[in-house]
Amino acid sequence: MKRRYTISVFTENFIGILSRITLIFTRRGINIDGFTASESREEGIYRITIEVNTTEAQIIQLSRQIEKIIDVIKAFYYIDDEMVFQEIALYKIPIESIDAGLEVVIRQYNAKIISAEKGFVVIEMTGHKKDTQDLLEVLKDFNVLEFVRSGRVAVAKPMVSIDKYL
Repeated sequence: MKRRYTISVFTENFIGILSRITLIFTRRGINIDGFTASESREEGIYRITIEVNTTEAQIIQLSRQIEKIIDVIKAFYYIDDEMVFQEIALYKIPIESIDAGLEVVIRQYNAKIISAEKGFVVIEMTGHKKDTQDLLEVLKDFNVLEFVRSGRVAVAKPMVSIDKYL
């Protein structure tokens, strides 16, 4: 049975590491639904967060294959209930679409205006993918010019530390 998994990969930052990791998914015909790379709390160690919809058997294989990459320190996988996660979404709305209704929508979704320019405003919302997608659907009535959503930023609930693998 397929379900949503998040893989957290800890690695050093070497040229080509991202392409080597994504190639593992490509070879298996598994689509990556979300991908985020950032620094971790350990200097020189980076965290790659990959969101996929797959089976438990496939996620185990993927994690093992990723760990075989020489620059990878450790790969962990989790189901959604084992993670605390968010995404950030930005919505660009033309100035001429701003009215009192937009303020109500922004408040309702706990979003905020982060930039007001001559011809547009940019609204930011942090939440789960469904929440940011729901806001996009509402904002379409305000003529959304651009929309972008980050990949998942996540921390695991289980108390597993990368320290013992360094």
